[in-house]
Amino acid sequence: MPDLSHEDSLKGVIFGVDEVGRGPLAGPVMAGAVYLHREHIPQGINDSKKLTPRRRHLLSDMLHNQADYATGLVDVETIDRINIRQASLLAMRRAVEALIQKIGIEPDYILVDGRESPDWPWKSRSIIRGDSISLSIAAASIVAKVERDEIMTDASQQYPGYGWERNMGYGTREHREAIQILGPTPLHRQSFAPVRYFYENKN
Repeated sequence: MPDLSHEDSLKGVIFGVDEVGRGPLAGPVMAGAVYLHREHIPQGINDSKKLTPRRRHLLSDMLHNQADYATGLVDVETIDRINIRQASLLAMRRAVEALIQKIGIEPDYILVDGRESPDWPWKSRSIIRGDSISLSIAAASIVAKVERDEIMTDASQQYPGYGWERNMGYGTREHREAIQILGPTPLHRQSFAPVRYFYENKN
């Protein structure tokens, strides 16, 4: 279970940052940035992938009331233009900038899930599997995951047949087969192999 050991090793205002949606074939990539208040940390925070949808939504609601957070989104067009790695880093930066604007305080340190941090002016520490280690990062994974899932569920109403309400844009068999039958939508990432192959084979 994640804890506050990394946060405790640092001083001042600590943000946790994580991104979701790096691997899907469709939809945006999104990042969350969270500033936990130690006297009001919800119980049960964990890596969002290890939580049920119901538990994620409950914790997201609790974080809305007991913490400060913001999200940053990068759309499909930008992902295809700058690549998913750069888009993920951009989403993290947007989330942090949005949180700073929201609370009017800059972080003294940022804990980031993964191997690298964006090129930004704040001190940061990259933590592999950080969403399983740091409470702040785990909280960021929850708010980002819940918001992105809601986007994809809403999008499934506009573009039915791809199963986005279940797969959230990831490349499940159902989703890949739907691309071949129905064709890609404007929310599909044309730079990703299964979608790119559709256009290459079509031409």
